[in-house]
Amino acid sequence: MWIERYYEKQVNSFKKGKVNLLYGPRRVGKTTLINKMISKMEGKVFIGEGDDLDLRKTLSSQKKSVLLTAFAAYDIIFIDEAQRIDNIGWALKILVDNAPNKTIIASGSSSFKLSSQVGEPLTGRSITKQLFPISLIELNKHFGGMHIIQNLEQYLIYGMYPEVLTAPDRNTKIDYLLELRNSYLLKDILETENIRNADQLHNLLKLIAFQIGKEVSLNELSNSLDISKHTVRRYLDLLEKAFILVRFGGFSRNLRKEISKSSRYYFYDIGLRNALISNFNSIDTRNDIGMLWENFMVMERIKKQHYHKIYSNNYYWRTYDQKEIDLIEERDGKLYGYEFKWKPKKQKVQKAFLTAYPEASVQIIHNENYFDFILTDE
Repeated sequence: MWIERYYEKQVNSFKKGKVNLLYGPRRVGKTTLINKMISKMEGKVFIGEGDDLDLRKTLSSQKKSVLLTAFAAYDIIFIDEAQRIDNIGWALKILVDNAPNKTIIASGSSSFKLSSQVGEPLTGRSITKQLFPISLIELNKHFGGMHIIQNLEQYLIYGMYPEVLTAPDRNTKIDYLLELRNSYLLKDILETENIRNADQLHNLLKLIAFQIGKEVSLNELSNSLDISKHTVRRYLDLLEKAFILVRFGGFSRNLRKEISKSSRYYFYDIGLRNALISNFNSIDTRNDIGMLWENFMVMERIKKQHYHKIYSNNYYWRTYDQKEIDLIEERDGKLYGYEFKWKPKKQKVQKAFLTAYPEASVQIIHNENYFDFILTDE
């Protein structure tokens, strides 16, 4: 079963005279989505993969005559996993500059590899989109709100990867997530960064998995893993660029008690986080439901920001005397704070934050009021 993606009907968003880039984690459906969108477009199509040796040789040549001859007959050119092709940015620049009537599309699951190759050559020549695991926005459109309510706890355990959501049973879901963890999760990093010890990366991710919603100490991670602080910082940066982790910095306007130099990390998909710690137990038997809920809500909000074009700087807020707000959105010159609590118990809105920033607003998001936070247009 195919769940319609947010971009699927936006065929006109693929612009001629630009290189249309689609980034996103592995196995979220980038290739299938682009193929479906291309099928609705008119013109002769070329579809190639970054693993194809002939295609790699042609695009890596950077020879104008070779490139224009090879692709002269096509109206639409789609290069999948483009980060695997050396000098792909310069090849795409030659094509877009000399054949502006063609629609050129490239996808990649490794932003640090592809973006480094296309950044300089395609300045002013590219349009970038990001695809995530399935969002509640997409599920609401496909199944309706009642389906989300009935399956919410499943999402918190197994996550939102397309093949997980459409898997027929629990064992199939778990098998898929474990395969993703063991075979695909770190593939881009290990292939392109010459890192030989995958165990260090897996162990780092496991440590992060138990610190969702908490400030991460590079010194503590360094000591626990017995690797340098510099290496920890580098690994975390690579895990961000490989669409495994999302980092939030601390919000501060230089008030003396605010923590601003630490970071918090969230997983792109909570099911993958649960696979890393091998815990697929039901919600009522877990002691980490607060972490699951916070990670899940943060990522669904980020998906909404991208898809609805809500331009926001995202932070957390915390003071040295333990007062905190999970998510601060800074947009249009205003501050919006959100606290994530699984159960709708009586919660006190953080007065310290409102005292420091009286123009701000704070809202508690729990399992009975999250629809407006995720599914409305604001």
